[in-house]
Amino acid sequence: MRPRPPPHTFHPITRRLVLAACCLLLFVALLLPSAAAKSSLRPITDNEIREKKDACYTDIENGLWGFACRSSATEKENCVLRCLSPECYNLIYGGDPLEEGELDYIRSHEYKYCMHKLSLGESLEGVKGSFNYS
Repeated sequence: MRPRPPPHTFHPITRRLVLAACCLLLFVALLLPSAAAKSSLRPITDNEIREKKDACYTDIENGLWGFACRSSATEKENCVLRCLSPECYNLIYGGDPLEEGELDYIRSHEYKYCMHKLSLGESLEGVKGSFNYS
């Protein structure tokens, strides 16, 4: 039988460097989520809304939202609005979805305002009814 080689021991400086690198990685990993959260607190742009909306249309066309969402242009629009922001859809359209042929500019503005406030992490209180033109 062969004798076992002695266990490898690291030089004390190497051990310290490895420990320092691990601590640095842990520190960076802990900072990343908070940095990402701070940078995301900015208003959503029209381009971002358009990109998300296009992705929602694609999902609906691919059948991921079911047949009802493809049954008419208005149903598709209701599904797209729900896809973009379920919270804003429920607040603005939840009890009264768009109907065939309906163009509702006031609720459209309220919905966009809701998405804006949501992207900033602000309260949605007062969004519904904020664009009444009486």
